[in-house]
Amino acid sequence: MELAHSLLLNEDALAQITEAKRPVFIFEWLRFLDKVLVAANRVDVKEKQKKLVEQLTGLISSAPGPPTRKLLAKNLATLYSIGDTFTVFQTLDKCNEIIKSKDDTPAYLPTKLAAVACVGAFYEKMGRMLGSSFPDTINNLLKALKSAESQGRGEILLSLQKVLSGLGGAAASCHRDIYKNARSLLTDRSMAVRCAVAKCLLELQNEAVFMWTTELENVATLCFKALEGSNYGVRVAVAKLLGTVMATALMPKQAAVMRQNVKRATLEEVLELMATGFLRGGSGFLKSGGEMLKGGGSVSREVRVGVTQAYVVFVTTLGGQWLERNFATFLSHVLDLVSHPRATQTHVEAVYSRRCVSFMLRATLGGLLGEKAQIAAGKEICQAISKQMRAVVNDISGENKAGAADVSASQHVMVCALKELGSLVQSLSATASPLIQEPSIGLLETVTSVLLHPSMAARLAAAWCLRCVAVALPYQLTPLLDRCAERINNLKSSPEAVSGYSFAMAALLGGVHQCPLGIPHSKGKTSLSCLLALISQQHCLPHTDNIATTLLLCPGPSLVRYHLPKMLLLWRNVFPRSQKELEAEKARGDSFSWQVTLEGRAGALCAMRSFVAHCPELLTEDVIRRLMTPIECAMTMMSHVPAIIKVHGAHLKASAAMVRLRLYDILALLPPKTYEGSFNALLRELVAEFTLTDNSANTTTSLLRSLCHYDDSVLMGSWLQETDHKSIEDQLQPNSASGSGALEHDPSSIYLRVPIGEAIPGPLPLGVSVIDASVALFGVVFPHVSFKHRLQMLDHFAECIKQAKGVRQQAVQLNIFTAVLSALKVSKCSTLGPEEVRKSALALVMGALDNPNPILRCAAGEALGRMAQVVGEATFIARMAQTSFDKLKSARDVVSRTGHSLALGCLHRYVGGIGSGQHLKTSVSILLALAQDGSSHEVQTWALHSLALIVDSSGPMYRGYVEPTLSLVLTLLLTVPPSHTEVHQCLGRCLGALITTVGPELQGNSTISTIRSSCLVGCAIMQDHSDSLVQAAAISCLQQLHMFAPRHVNLSSLVPCLCVHLCSSHLLLRRAAVACLRQLAQREAAEVCEYAMSLAKRAGDSKDKLNITETGLEGVLFGMLDRETDRKLCSDIHDTLGHMLSSLAVEKLSHWLKLCKDVLAATTAVVFEVKDEEDSEKKDEMDDDTMFTGLGEDDKSKPSVAPRWVTRVFAADCLCRIILLCENDKAHFDLAAAQKLDSNRDQLVLHLSDLIRMAFMAATDHSNQLRMAGLQALEDIIKKFASVPEPEFPGHVILEQYQANVGAALRPAFSPDTPSDITAKACQVCSTWIGSGVVSDLNDLRRVHNLLVSSLDKVQAGKGSSSQLYSESATTMEKLAVLKAWAEVRLQTLMRAESKPAKPVRSADDDDDDDDLGAGVLPPDSLITLVQPELPSLSRLWLAMLRDYALLTLPAEFSSQLPPDGGAFYTPETIDTARLHYRGSWAPVLHAVALWLSSTGFGAGEEKEEVPSAPSKAPALPQGASFTTKTFEESVEDRMHLMLGVSIEFLCFPRPEEPIEHVMSCLQALFTLLASPCAKIHIAEDQLLAVELLNVLHRLLLTRDPPAVQLQVTAVVQETIRAAQDHLQRQRTSKEEEGEKDSQPCLGEGGDKGELVPGKSLVFAAMELLVFILVRHLPQLNTRVKESPSHVPLRPQRLPEESARLVANTVSILAELPSLCSPAGSMTILPTALFLITGVLRETAVKTADNSVPLPVSAALQGIKTIITSPLARVESMQTQWTGLVRSSLASVLEHSQPDMDEVSMLTAITLFLLSASNELVGVTVLQKGCMDRFRNALNSSDPWVQARCYQLLLSVFQHSSRALSTPYIHALAPLMVEKLKAVERSRPGTAAELQAVQEGIRVLENLVGMGEEQNRVQLLALLVPTLVSYLLDENAISSAPQVSKGLHDFALQNLMRIGPLYPAAFKIVIGAAPELKIRLESAIRANQASSRAKAAARQAQPTVQAAPTIKLKTSFF
Repeated sequence: MELAHSLLLNEDALAQITEAKRPVFIFEWLRFLDKVLVAANRVDVKEKQKKLVEQLTGLISSAPGPPTRKLLAKNLATLYSIGDTFTVFQTLDKCNEIIKSKDDTPAYLPTKLAAVACVGAFYEKMGRMLGSSFPDTINNLLKALKSAESQGRGEILLSLQKVLSGLGGAAASCHRDIYKNARSLLTDRSMAVRCAVAKCLLELQNEAVFMWTTELENVATLCFKALEGSNYGVRVAVAKLLGTVMATALMPKQAAVMRQNVKRATLEEVLELMATGFLRGGSGFLKSGGEMLKGGGSVSREVRVGVTQAYVVFVTTLGGQWLERNFATFLSHVLDLVSHPRATQTHVEAVYSRRCVSFMLRATLGGLLGEKAQIAAGKEICQAISKQMRAVVNDISGENKAGAADVSASQHVMVCALKELGSLVQSLSATASPLIQEPSIGLLETVTSVLLHPSMAARLAAAWCLRCVAVALPYQLTPLLDRCAERINNLKSSPEAVSGYSFAMAALLGGVHQCPLGIPHSKGKTSLSCLLALISQQHCLPHTDNIATTLLLCPGPSLVRYHLPKMLLLWRNVFPRSQKELEAEKARGDSFSWQVTLEGRAGALCAMRSFVAHCPELLTEDVIRRLMTPIECAMTMMSHVPAIIKVHGAHLKASAAMVRLRLYDILALLPPKTYEGSFNALLRELVAEFTLTDNSANTTTSLLRSLCHYDDSVLMGSWLQETDHKSIEDQLQPNSASGSGALEHDPSSIYLRVPIGEAIPGPLPLGVSVIDASVALFGVVFPHVSFKHRLQMLDHFAECIKQAKGVRQQAVQLNIFTAVLSALKVSKCSTLGPEEVRKSALALVMGALDNPNPILRCAAGEALGRMAQVVGEATFIARMAQTSFDKLKSARDVVSRTGHSLALGCLHRYVGGIGSGQHLKTSVSILLALAQDGSSHEVQTWALHSLALIVDSSGPMYRGYVEPTLSLVLTLLLTVPPSHTEVHQCLGRCLGALITTVGPELQGNSTISTIRSSCLVGCAIMQDHSDSLVQAAAISCLQQLHMFAPRHVNLSSLVPCLCVHLCSSHLLLRRAAVACLRQLAQREAAEVCEYAMSLAKRAGDSKDKLNITETGLEGVLFGMLDRETDRKLCSDIHDTLGHMLSSLAVEKLSHWLKLCKDVLAATTAVVFEVKDEEDSEKKDEMDDDTMFTGLGEDDKSKPSVAPRWVTRVFAADCLCRIILLCENDKAHFDLAAAQKLDSNRDQLVLHLSDLIRMAFMAATDHSNQLRMAGLQALEDIIKKFASVPEPEFPGHVILEQYQANVGAALRPAFSPDTPSDITAKACQVCSTWIGSGVVSDLNDLRRVHNLLVSSLDKVQAGKGSSSQLYSESATTMEKLAVLKAWAEVRLQTLMRAESKPAKPVRSADDDDDDDDLGAGVLPPDSLITLVQPELPSLSRLWLAMLRDYALLTLPAEFSSQLPPDGGAFYTPETIDTARLHYRGSWAPVLHAVALWLSSTGFGAGEEKEEVPSAPSKAPALPQGASFTTKTFEESVEDRMHLMLGVSIEFLCFPRPEEPIEHVMSCLQALFTLLASPCAKIHIAEDQLLAVELLNVLHRLLLTRDPPAVQLQVTAVVQETIRAAQDHLQRQRTSKEEEGEKDSQPCLGEGGDKGELVPGKSLVFAAMELLVFILVRHLPQLNTRVKESPSHVPLRPQRLPEESARLVANTVSILAELPSLCSPAGSMTILPTALFLITGVLRETAVKTADNSVPLPVSAALQGIKTIITSPLARVESMQTQWTGLVRSSLASVLEHSQPDMDEVSMLTAITLFLLSASNELVGVTVLQKGCMDRFRNALNSSDPWVQARCYQLLLSVFQHSSRALSTPYIHALAPLMVEKLKAVERSRPGTAAELQAVQEGIRVLENLVGMGEEQNRVQLLALLVPTLVSYLLDENAISSAPQVSKGLHDFALQNLMRIGPLYPAAFKIVIGAAPELKIRLESAIRANQASSRAKAAARQAQPTVQAAPTIKLKTSFF
């Protein structure tokens, strides 16, 4: 392939490769040329032009395939337009010669077509440059057109279209000829030709004025004829032509009007013309006069669907503004279409017409108009409805003859108008409120008036419309239900009213599940009661059906539970109890009473079905048993119905069918085991139903398509369901009544859930629904039937098919197949049965593989695959495969070849590659051969489809066949004519499957590169195809390739191509493009956006209409969100934008924020519009009214409407995501830093005002979802920016300037009519705002605070006070949110009060004296003054809420203990939803209550809590009366139990989804609680409670990691231990008072024996927990770890700060534990405690750079001290044990040494032992030696800091009171010290630290001198004085000496001067003994005096060096 990449064709390389590969080589060269010509240097091109032209024209005659000829033509044209043009006429003549040639052989055809393509390309590229040659060319083409076959006709028309577009107005002389020749081809046999003509005429009408003036009617007639018998492609093309021509006729293009004086058509004429097509089809106008009167034949469906699409094109072309201005005319015209008798000749036709009209309205109104215009349109529709309704009322009252006809016509108008109104309101959602609220429109009155319409269809449509209103505006739901209930009661006598209003109630209740806030429970109850009452009265009307149906809409099982017994009774009474009653019934009764009975029974069954579907939790065994009674009666009754119909007439058939439908429906929902006994009778009914035994009509089921595999859509054409025209294209599907769904076919659908993806439920007509239900139920029952019965049924099926003939046979076969398929699909697990059953089934299936109906063949293939899967035996599969092989080898007819090739594919699909591996080779070879059968494209399609299935299912096993398959795919892509789109689609499927099979190998470089380049060539060919589905296949192949080999997919060409497809009119193509972008954006978002922008820059030059502007691809995607309704597409767009946002938003902040802002601001300005330079010449200046740009282009380039609310919500979510993404970089939240940074770095904080504005816009919108999103954004902004300071005003934060905006955004959310969820969210934002501390002025805070106060009043009002619109759980949610918000505010205020230093507090009452200066500054606790007044009532509500929460968290088995009428804030019916709301808000409340309890001493001051009246301020004094104290203690206990219960329950098992904040709140609450004395007493008295608490905390530590949680846990443990210590202390003092001194030691845990019982012992529980923490953070403490063979000894390392704090806390708690035990008990735990503490010391004592002591070390030292100094040492009985403990602890400290260990800490520990436990250690030589060694090492240390500390510690040892301890140390270490100090003379200290060490040493010596006895004083001074004197400098040296040296000098001098007077006699002796000492000393003193005099003169006396030690430990241990 690389050889093909040269400017000239490499002919040598071409000659060397095989014949088969040449076309690919040539195509690859042309592809390269196409890219290179545009980019190449013109000079190079001109040099080689001659040779290039030769090569290219040579290729024309080499019979190139379709893609090759397209590229060839394009390249030639490009070559001439870049290079010289003088040979172009020669080339053109050559082409014309070829076209004229008389050679008609198939072999010559490709050459002719290539010549035609070249001519088209030349004119398209060069247009008028080709001058006057065009008439000859055009005539030549038109001549060829007459004699050409279909492929030639298509190609010629395509070229003509290009010629026309290239020449523009210049070719005017030929326009008529082209028009005459082309129009006859509009009704061509070949659909591809029809499409080509439509496109050609579309190009022609741009310039040919006559087409939309004089010839307008003819063009219309031609289009109608072209639509007859058309396929989808033709309908789209012709509709585009017709719509565009009509639009042009109405608003002509300016240039054309200027040239010729044209009379314009009026809107009426144009619409009239279109209407003839809709109503009469293509039958011409002259003939229709007579037929019209006779009411002639109906219009063909294809024409009607085509004209419907044309209407949409017509309106879209004229644009949204035109529609706004002319909507009234358009609406009345469209509604007239449905009321026309020709549109509604039969019921099904009427439904079809209605669907078409609904489609027109939805596509135009829904897509083109913005929200404001839609509301205006809604008004128009309302007026139309009320006008119709008035007419109907007059007709009925006027009793005129034509009344009935008018009513039937008006019903269809009503249905269309109401449907559209409903859809409109639903899509507007909450933004529709002006439409509902404006009294002048009276929408609700108008719609409810239709509930009295005589026609059921209209009543149902009105009910549906009300449901839409209620779903859009949930606050309407409750009032509407009330109104209906009231009207039903008042209008009981009118059957229409009862029926209409009960439909409305049913619809409304059905909509409840779409309203998250629900309806009040009482409303549901009253609705049901009202309906039950009705049913019991209404046994005389045939409408009971509807009402009974309504019964079980079940907004929730809780509602039904209450009515269930009544209903079960009702259902039982509807049916006869026994056979006897049945007989009696048959004997009496007339036809009317039978109709009523049957309808009633159908209704009862329907109600049961709803019950089973919606309340599965109520379906107990017992209930099912009681349900079965009426169901079995119904089954028995079924067999008697035919007899009844015989007697009373055929009009009962419908009611009987309805009963059967309902029966099948409910049985399909129940487990088959429950009705095993009735299988035989039931199956007889079912089989009779779908084999049409008693049914003369040939009705077919609609389920077959859905049971076949989705991938087979290519074969069945069911991809039409994936187009934008799905709702009308359904009418053209072959099965019965397809697409004729309507509400009146099954009224129950009005309240059932709407199937996903449908806007309005459309149940099919009864005849089809019954068959569907029977087929579905058969599928459920069949697997449970015995093999014998299966065999009988299968044989019976074969018999039925044999008996039937013709069309009926097809219908029966279709139904039977669907049934068999559904049975096979359900019974995946069971087997099919023994041999004869299989044989019978196989015969049935094999028979259908040769059926002429393709859908049946598909079903048969599918069934075969499923059978193979169910049977799963290799021999069976082999037999099936062999049959198909034999058939395919011999058969020559298309039908059996297609059927059996699919059979092979399906076998592989369901058995998988391994199961069918042995057939793989044969299957592939046969299918490859079939795929090359050029004679039949159908065979090629089916074979390729099967091949794709095999490739897919074989996976890696297919690897060996990849090359041959791939070369076949390429060959076919290059040769199959493009008009056979199905073949190309299947080729696309094959290519995709092959790419997946090769998979990641595609990245390789060696042999794989040919496979890769073949795949890329294949994709390129498909990308260039004209059919959208093929392009979509190409995109998905490229997407696969990109996944496996991303480097080899060229994004620079792929991305622009995808962007172009985003505006395609084909849904599937748009879907594929977005799906591909989604994948690309995950990895390469930045590149994707760049390439898209480059396309926007290029768009100026090209003709492609593109809507990419400076907002880039993101802008286009946001724009698409407004237009697209397809769910998959929208979710992919959301994902794509999400990926782009997460990778690009932080870098391009302003761009993304502007995008979001533009969407949220929702201006009505044009958002994306690209003007086209070329068109602007034609459109000369004119007045605004008539100027409409862009006629005739694709509708997508219109200025799009303002973003709709859904898009705005998405934009608000994006805003939140952007804020979240910036979180990682602190610079985004620092204004000072942001302003300093260079301008090109974009910081979020600079956009703060925009962020606030966006959040404000969203939070104050009409749409509720948007308000929620806005409030969420506001909360995020407050949280993130609360602490950002304002650099210009120190002491302030930047958010302060926005407080007005925040207040204004919050205020509307607290208005009374706001939904609860929004108010709840707003409370959250309020508490965040107040707590954030942004606002420091009380008066400013008041605004937001008052909102919370007002909502608190609402909460206090209690249950059931307000008129409710929403369900009780909504109220619960709102109230809890308020309480939670208050709790958060309370916590925040206290935290702020603690964190700020207290300022002088103004009294809280004088708020009004604002004139004093301090008013602006807020004392830290004045926030508390906001909460204080509410606290008494708040605390009551908080406690009530916690009580509720505690009850709701009880396990299910205690549900009987719950209060029957609910709690303080929930009702028993909404208990499940309430649980969720409580779950979200209990934690802050718990914390707030704990604070309140601990600050008020458990509410000691409040009044008795039972008083529910408004709480007054509680008196501060506790009440003296005795009974209150009793109750006070009880209440303390209750509250303690409540608080601890809630906490422990939660901490026992916090759900993983619980936020960590809840865990923290709960722990903080416990800590706060335990800090209060009351709680301490309580928890200490009940030791088991404390143990449980500690166990739960231990468990929490095991599951939750964050250090903050663990720290908080240690704090709680500490409080618990303290409580126990206090308790023990109290016991001891009370014992002492009683005087029982001797029994005292046994107090505390462990008693005399020292046993600690796990589970009961608090100490044990605490130890467990503490050991866990220590081992978690210092695993090396665990001896097992050390002993394990894999253990690598760890060097002690510095712990992270949080761990260090945690370990320190743990150690200090550990040291407290022994004090809780009796002496014996403490002996049990002390070894462990000391082991751990010395271990921690060992592991954490690491040298630090700044010589600071790590936290754990100081805690360990403190712990050692606590333990060693404890009173235990004085207990005689424990003396020996104690001594042993102390000694071994010291030993373990001594034996540890590590290189980088902190000697100081270790020495400190040793010293602690020596000082505190001197008695135990005296005389233990081993230890003594160890200690001395340690001190010696330290003295010899090179680190002066260590020396200094060592001197300090030695001093404390030397001074110890026990001489026995100190003397050995003095003897051992003093000499060493003296030596060290003497040595200083030689090396004077160089640093302050060294100086300090010397000073400390001297200090020790001085002390020793002081300690010495008088007689030794002289010797001691003789050591000290000379040393000091040696430190003095002489006079000369002192001036030049460094600072430190001088310091030593001064220190020595002062000490000498101090010592002299202390010991005068001894001093003299020493000085006298050494004269040189004396001299030095004196000179130093003289120098000192001189300098001090000089200093005194300057008054700068230098302070003396302090004598106190300068190093202080953070914690003093001594």
